Amino acid sequence: MKSDRVLIIAEAGVNHNGDINKAKLLIDAAAESGADYVKFQTFKTNKIVTKSAQKAQYQNINTGNEDSQYEMIQKLELSEDNHIDLMNYCKTKNINFLSTGFDLESLAFLKSLGLKLAKIPSGEITNLPYLRTISKLFPEIILSTGMANMDEIKAAFKVLLENGTKQENITILHCNTEYPTPMEDVNLKAMFDIQKQLNTKIGYSDHTLGIEVPIAAVALGAKVIEKHFTLDRNLPGPDHKASLEPEELKAMVTSIRNIEMAISGSGIKEPSPSEAKNKSIARKSIIASQNIKKGEVFSEENLTIKRPGIGISPMKWDEVIGKVADKEYMEEDIIEEI
Repeated sequence: MKSDRVLIIAEAGVNHNGDINKAKLLIDAAAESGADYVKFQTFKTNKIVTKSAQKAQYQNINTGNEDSQYEMIQKLELSEDNHIDLMNYCKTKNINFLSTGFDLESLAFLKSLGLKLAKIPSGEITNLPYLRTISKLFPEIILSTGMANMDEIKAAFKVLLENGTKQENITILHCNTEYPTPMEDVNLKAMFDIQKQLNTKIGYSDHTLGIEVPIAAVALGAKVIEKHFTLDRNLPGPDHKASLEPEELKAMVTSIRNIEMAISGSGIKEPSPSEAKNKSIARKSIIASQNIKKGEVFSEENLTIKRPGIGISPMKWDEVIGKVADKEYMEEDIIEEI
């Protein structure tokens, strides 16, 4: 989190469908993509949702309405042993393990695993006991802000600061919690408002289809990008449809790294080392358009402008016109300095 490099979080979330083997395949895909972190979700179903709670509209569309939110989530719960297994597997794949804790017990468990970075999901931004607890347990925090207005973000930010989190260790992610997010609702410029009002690092948690929006967010200054991915968008489950498949994830990471390089220059407009060699090829010089005798006056009739640009610059055209040739020139000879 201290680096200027954009932190890319490949959000596996619950796209493992409760299957530890699928979870490991998701780790494989995230590692292959070049992402910095692969992130899961840690929760005790009976701690986060009532048995009568309704599912979101997108969840009904993606999973049907036969089961409740409680029943749906319970099928996606990973055990503590699963977490330890996945964390160890991440080490073998050289990718960082991360998980979002959704309840106080899960936060304590993630702390026990030695995690230093915590991710606050959008739904917990108004959960005061949760905010107090997470700020005391983890030194670095990423806060998602889906569904929140600026006053709610400020209130959560204040709680984190009052309970020990350093301002420089907080990154706030602009986010829209609709799966998938309509393009007209993305509002990427909201990142600027967050940064201006809270003077903190900004990022973007993306739920749009495709990869162009997170890439644009990086160009606008996002320091953290989070994006859901899946092994197959056709798998059953609430989040698969709004997730990238492995090759798309890899393309997103590659594009973000390219954008990072593209915006990392000095900001001073000057020829780059790679293009300097092309200057003489693409530019032009003052050239004899016909044979010119020594002592003849240079005029618009006996001069022209052509490539290559190794002679007198055409910007000196007015200075050359009217001067006397001090040597003989053949047609298409480059006029030398006079």
